Formats: sequence, structure tokens, C-alpha cells
Amino acid sequence: MDRTDLKILDALQKDGRQSNQALADRIGISAAACWRRVKALEEDGVIQRYAALLSRPKLGLNLCAFVHISLARHVQESTVPFERAVLERAEVMECFATTGDADFILRVVTSSIEAFDKFLVQFLFGLPQVSQVRSNIALRELKMDTALALPTDSKKLG
Repeated sequence: MDRTDLKILDALQKDGRQSNQALADRIGISAAACWRRVKALEEDGVIQRYAALLSRPKLGLNLCAFVHISLARHVQESTVPFERAVLERAEVMECFATTGDADFILRVVTSSIEAFDKFLVQFLFGLPQVSQVRSNIALRELKMDTALALPTDSKKLG
């Protein structure tokens, strides 16, 4: 990956819907070269997918919670079923296996505190692997970004 690839990635993070020609013009390369580079970045898995970013409040999804989960046992027979169950839930926007006080941290989005309570009671509390659940409710969202801070020098890429 070189400096041109990094410029392409930066531009696509800011506007994934721009045409190949607009992207090529912005980067300063031909449309054909730009298309080949983007295809290579997609095939290499650097670009995983394209998506539209939606407004949670405008869709009535007003509650964001960070849920810290501790499992009863730390063996594959416990973690794999838990992970599978969590991956199937649309309310779970992100899930991280972590070190520290919790085994997993989830970012959960629902319409209300009542919907979040239902998610906890009818789903999380019912998973046999879960021993403890602690939640933090977000009061305000100060920053939400999806663009990664890319290295400015392609030599820094590992």
C-alpha cells in the first residue's frame, strides 16, 4: 500500500458514494488506475464494505448503552455459544472481547429504556453463560466517527 492508496482510502471514508471519476480527480490519477486500485483494496479486504450512516434519533433509536458482561466460565464451550447469540441480535451494534473487569463489552442501541430492559430480561439474562451484567447508559453522544486515522506515511504500514 502506498501514499496513493492511503489517499483513496481517506477519500472513500469521507464519501463512499462518489463516482470513480470524482475519486480519481480528487486523488490526481486516471479513472482506470483508480478503479484498479479500489478493486485491489476491496479484494485484499482493506475495504470491507460500503454502508450508509443513519441518524439514530431520527429513527427513534434514542438509547445507547454500553453493557459489560462477565461469563461464568472461560472455556470455549461457554464463549462460543455466547458469541453466536450476541451476533444474531440487531440491537448489538458492536461486541468486543476484553481484558479487565468484563469479558465482553457490547454497544447496544434501542428505542427506549423499556426496550433496553426487555433486551436485558428476555435475552441477556437468559443466556446460561452470563454471570454478571453491568450497563452504562450514554447521556449524550459527543463524537461518533467511522473514519480511521490513517498513517500519513505508507512506510509506517506493517
